[in-house]
Amino acid sequence: MNTLSRRGFLAASATAIAAAHLPRVAFAQSAAPLALAAATRTLDIDGRAATVYGLVGPGGQGLRLDPGQRFRVDLTNNLDVGTIIHWHGQIPPNEQDGVPDMPLPLLAPGETRSYDFEARPGTHWMHSHVPIQEMQLLAAPLIVRAPEDLAADRQEVVLFLHDFSFKPPEEVLAEISGGHGGGHGAGHGAGSGTPSAPMGGMGAMPGMNHGGMGGMAMGNMPMGGMMGMGGMAMDLNDYDWDAYLANDRTLSDPEVVQVERGGRIRLRVINAAAATVFWIDTGAAQSRLVAVDGHAVQPLSGTRFGLAMGQRLDLEIDLPKEAGAWPVLALREGARERTGLILATPGAEIGRIDALAEAEAPAFDPDLAQESRLVAVQALPDRPVDRRHMLMLGGSMQPYAWTINGATWGQHKPVTARSGERVVLSFHNMSMMGHPMHLHGHAFQVVGLNGRAVAGALRDTVHVPPMSMVDVALDAGEVARWMLHCHHMPHLASGMMTEFAVTAAA
Repeated sequence: MNTLSRRGFLAASATAIAAAHLPRVAFAQSAAPLALAAATRTLDIDGRAATVYGLVGPGGQGLRLDPGQRFRVDLTNNLDVGTIIHWHGQIPPNEQDGVPDMPLPLLAPGETRSYDFEARPGTHWMHSHVPIQEMQLLAAPLIVRAPEDLAADRQEVVLFLHDFSFKPPEEVLAEISGGHGGGHGAGHGAGSGTPSAPMGGMGAMPGMNHGGMGGMAMGNMPMGGMMGMGGMAMDLNDYDWDAYLANDRTLSDPEVVQVERGGRIRLRVINAAAATVFWIDTGAAQSRLVAVDGHAVQPLSGTRFGLAMGQRLDLEIDLPKEAGAWPVLALREGARERTGLILATPGAEIGRIDALAEAEAPAFDPDLAQESRLVAVQALPDRPVDRRHMLMLGGSMQPYAWTINGATWGQHKPVTARSGERVVLSFHNMSMMGHPMHLHGHAFQVVGLNGRAVAGALRDTVHVPPMSMVDVALDAGEVARWMLHCHHMPHLASGMMTEFAVTAAA
């Protein structure tokens, strides 16, 4: 399929992320709620048609809000299955958080549900909280602009990342849990010698509605050299996906974003993958990391920064003053696969980029080097800690089961706090896979890395490498049951979730 017909094919099925590249176009403030639909769409993935899900708003995939605009959305389920959407990075009232039966049930096919809450500015996203649906690309960007975004002389570009399989997600989960995922990781499939917390039952069968059962490039290390803090080989990439997508496309036909000579870009990167960690490599275009998970950090210069599933990065890129094309690539950790988009001035010659790099990318942040360099611009207020919890992250590839404090969802013991308390959660990963840990309803600050105190970034999702410990501080919010889970979908589907139960202040 040639480029023109392929683009026509895409345009006929969805407008994708096109609105994300219009720097000063935003939806007008209106008394009427924005319409958002969970719908089926068709993508062309390397010349093969793929039927996937999507979240279609007034400007195509996703939503963009102006400064001060409330999140007033009517969500309609146009799928033939029930669904529910979580507003990742936002802090809505608990009943609008989007977790099955906590407290609201799935939206039935044809049903519409209304949402209304104060939107938090930054680079966020929205996705189904049913694991198999997120694996079917039921996700989209959720960008909330701050006043400085409208005033700044820069172009906004969104880079929305997915991993994709043509197989049904139930089959993918069955292959992974059966040890047949075909992933590249060092030590892949090794159960013996892999530290793990005591195993409960699987707790959650593949495909269940979870919640309803109530840049520092590190060099190109060889795979055998990807060692955890304990000196053992890490498990990486427990599935080989058919494609890795950037704004719904592969490098066989990447999105080309038209830019100006010498222009400044605000690149909003969202890792919506089910089970893939990426390095973002801006190549010849120098970049500055200025925000993570929607929260500003002190600028950090570089050309390669990593992000785990559920995390976001905001990069500022100052383009050269000459004409040209500058690829921005997303490199799969521990492997050669890559995806990305191209920033190009009008008329620039654009060469083909192979989907396989010459060398494998390194593991992401096994020594927390990137995380240790992040400093929040607006830290949490300093105050005494009222409560501390240790959360032991355990599991192994064989048998494929992943736990928090030795239990899977359904056998879990809630992590408790009182509203208003300052709480420190210590994530201690005793497994040989990294875990991106996401807490609903709260933002937290990274305050400890392997026992060393830091004044780190504000986040909602933190990557905890193998055999490592990360401490985060937060102020307990609304009295409710809030989900706390690993954002690696196969881990979540096998039960790696608990709840942060907030009770009324004494």
